[in-house]
Formats: sequence, C-alpha cells, structure tokens
Amino acid sequence: MIIDCHTHISCPGCEIKPEDHFAAAEPVDACIVLASPDQSSKQSNELVSKYVTKHSKKMFGFAVVNPVTDDISKRYWLSAKEDMGLKGAVLYCSGQAFHPAHSRALQFYEVAQSLKIPVFFHNAPPFTADAVLEYARPSLLDEIARQFADLKIIIGSMGLPFVNETLCMLARHENVFGDLTVNTQKVWEIYNTILAAHEAKVMHKLFFGSGLPFNKPQTCVETLLGFNKLLADTNLPTVPRESIRGIIERDTLQILGISP
Repeated sequence: MIIDCHTHISCPGCEIKPEDHFAAAEPVDACIVLASPDQSSKQSNELVSKYVTKHSKKMFGFAVVNPVTDDISKRYWLSAKEDMGLKGAVLYCSGQAFHPAHSRALQFYEVAQSLKIPVFFHNAPPFTADAVLEYARPSLLDEIARQFADLKIIIGSMGLPFVNETLCMLARHENVFGDLTVNTQKVWEIYNTILAAHEAKVMHKLFFGSGLPFNKPQTCVETLLGFNKLLADTNLPTVPRESIRGIIERDTLQILGISP
C-alpha cells in the first residue's frame, strides 16, 4: 500500500483540476488532500470536501484552520469530520502569522484530540516575504506534543529548513511524525534528510508525501528508490533499501486513525 500524505488541489502559487489530481494519484492507494489558505477557510474546506466525498475510498481531506480567527468549537469540527468528510486539520502558522502555541490554538488542539483529528503543520518553504519564519520552527511544537499526548501531529516537509529540530521531535514524542515530501529537483537534500533520519533511528516515523501538484507521486517513489544508485561509485554512506521502502509502503492512515 502506498499513501501520499501531502497533496493539494489548490494552494498559493498552484492549482490543479480535481480530475487531473485524481489522474496523477493513480499510482498510489490513497491521498491526503490538504486544504489551502489561498482563500477563506470555509471556501477552501468546502472545495476539498466536495472532492474527497466524491472519492471517499481514496481521498482524505484535511480542513485548513486558523485558530485565531476561525471557528474552533467542538460542534463545528464534529460536523467537519462527520458531515464534510474532513478527517484532519492543517495549520499554516508561518504563512498566517500565528504562534502554534497561541492560546486559541491550544483550545483547538484540545478539541482535535477529543475528536481524534490528526493535525498537520504546513510550515515549509517557499516562504513569502510576510511569513513569520520563527513560527515555522518544529521545536515550537514541543509544548503541544507534551500537553496533548494523544494528538497525532505531522510536521510537514520535515520542517524544512529546520530538519534537525524535526528529527529531535520525532525521537522525543510517540505522537509526532514527519512528512517526507520529496522534491525531485533536490535529490541531495532528500539524501541528507533520509540519512539523518536513519542515523537518528526515526525512519519508522516518516510518512511518504509528493506535494502534488508540485511533484507527481510516481516520480517521487522512483526518486526515493533510486537515489542510492547515485552513490554507487562513492564512499558516501547509504540507507538500507528496505528502510526506504518502509517509508513508501507505510500505512499512514492506520497510524493516524483515519478510515473511510
């Protein structure tokens, strides 16, 4: 089974028709579709809901939320989960300029934990000029992971550019996972990230992601499985192929407690 934990049908700087997203996702068994802050949360969540409910056995939506301004009531999020088919939440702390441990954000995590809604922190490059880079630091999630031990947390794109902080978080907390979104144009970056995760003994905490529409899942899988070949004539350390395959074939949905 291959599950792509990081895809979009709309996001700042990109857009893809739902039918093209579905076609590109053909090689994988399931996708998490993250709503975007490129329009109001309500509009973006409705867009994703419409798409994922049409393909409820393969597509699983995560609703965008800015806890500082949006509805964080248990009633609303129960409706989002049961009526709109949105299985998780995605937060853009850096892009929307709010601290991940803001008092209202903490209230939201309490609701999410009670409803078993996993939370995806999408705080990775490219950053706009008005984004708050400080709020992208994975170490800011330490307080949240400690206070809400039953809340499943995914750090998007391995927390780039703060990968070492992400590795520390994965090693410290059972409920924190890393989204290894593969940028096929940056193979050296992928190599260093995976090698660091291997040496930190947290490979089992990584989820496969493509970042669709920026990359296609099939190309990302091929890149992951093939990058050791680039090192064949070097003395650089490699990562066991079975460990890399373990990332690709990990049952992310089961780990996050998500079902159709």
